[in-house]
Amino acid sequence: MKTQTSLLAPLLAALSLVAACASGGGASDTEAGPSPFPVERGSAPPPPALGAAHAAPPEGEAPGGIDFGQWRNADPALYAPAFQNQMRTRFAARSSAQIAADLEANGFACENGAQLDCRIEIMERQCAKDWYVVVERGSELVAGFDVMCLGAR
Repeated sequence: MKTQTSLLAPLLAALSLVAACASGGGASDTEAGPSPFPVERGSAPPPPALGAAHAAPPEGEAPGGIDFGQWRNADPALYAPAFQNQMRTRFAARSSAQIAADLEANGFACENGAQLDCRIEIMERQCAKDWYVVVERGSELVAGFDVMCLGAR
């Protein structure tokens, strides 16, 4: 009988330890403090207006003088650096206001806040195409062209 009692004592101690660990030590999740993701209702920007889609730029030169080239069949890996070089050359030593006016004359929509951000965003077939020109204060102009297609071809 003594051996059964001596075997049960460590087993009961181990079960008590497991039960204490499984209970989480008594602290509940509500006492952990504020959420790292606070709810800020109404702080998201509104969705774009239904008619906010841009028209596709022409292939070749736009009425404002920017040459968009043959963008429909272009490889973005080759087209984007060429577009950026053209924008850097065109806008060298020009102010953000002058750059925005020029780009808007070529079909871009611009926002001038902490940085100048101008874009043409279109959907053509199942591909989103995005031309952008961004100028941060004190930084070099960044321009590019991105294509993202939905589904397999």
